[in-house]
Amino acid sequence: MLTSGPIPKDHRSGFVALIGRPNVGKSTLVNQLVGKKLAITSPVAQTTRNRLRAILTTPSAQLVMVDTPGIHKPHHLLGERLVHTARKTICEVDVVLLLLEACCSPGRGDQFILKLLSQQKTPVLVALNKADLVEKTDLLDREAEYRDLFGELGWPLYCCSALNGKGCNDLTVALAAHLPLGPQLYPSHMKSDQPEQILLAELIREQVLLKTREEIPHSVAVKIDRLEEITPDKKSKNSKGYTAILATIFVERKSQKGILIGKGGSMLKAIGKGARLQMQILIDGPVYLELFVKVVSDWRCKPARLAELGYEVN
Repeated sequence: MLTSGPIPKDHRSGFVALIGRPNVGKSTLVNQLVGKKLAITSPVAQTTRNRLRAILTTPSAQLVMVDTPGIHKPHHLLGERLVHTARKTICEVDVVLLLLEACCSPGRGDQFILKLLSQQKTPVLVALNKADLVEKTDLLDREAEYRDLFGELGWPLYCCSALNGKGCNDLTVALAAHLPLGPQLYPSHMKSDQPEQILLAELIREQVLLKTREEIPHSVAVKIDRLEEITPDKKSKNSKGYTAILATIFVERKSQKGILIGKGGSMLKAIGKGARLQMQILIDGPVYLELFVKVVSDWRCKPARLAELGYEVN
């Protein structure tokens, strides 16, 4: 809900980091809370790479939510930088929201994150996500398991569903209560401070994640090469304005390039069509999208390439 009228004296604002294992639903929850698709989602682990900041404005608070990459054991330089990003974020926010899965018992990954968070001074709230996938009696048992895991830490636990929104309002109120008193940090209408080119590139990568086999997604990066507003031709009655987008999809091997292009270009056309539909919603207007595929061997292990693609550690 957007703010209307004067800001109350007890208004709160600040930053919330979403932390958790890969694929626990952090991006889906961000989209649900903000009410708009900003973070890409897919069944593939480690979907989130960039530290997206989404802005939720209510009449009494403004929450700047930082969607971080899932914390995991890295296997290459890119993985190391993603985990570094997530860990660094914990120290830079006002409150941490730890996301766990209601349909899974605590595992080693959860214990690792728990130990990491317990060493920080930042307040922690816990969201048991995917509660819609669990029967009520099983959900109570799962809550007990996680509360035992937290022990004396006493972190508040909330059950929610990022998919259907159940429990999300209570979660928002609880998070806002942990933010410091202060004015809005962004205008009420803003949903994200992320550069538009990053959001558009992520929409293309999302389609790659959804449409290709497992060997492709983790080897893919996307860069927007051109973003231009084309104005209507006043001399032509049928001419309409649109946004022209040219983008390059990077892969690590020639075989991956062949899979992405597909027979007769069919796969690349499908990726482009899906991305264009999402882009038109984001931009709120027609889009012309042209995609290219480029092979850059082992780009995930090359610092210069990672920096070029926006994965440089600050």
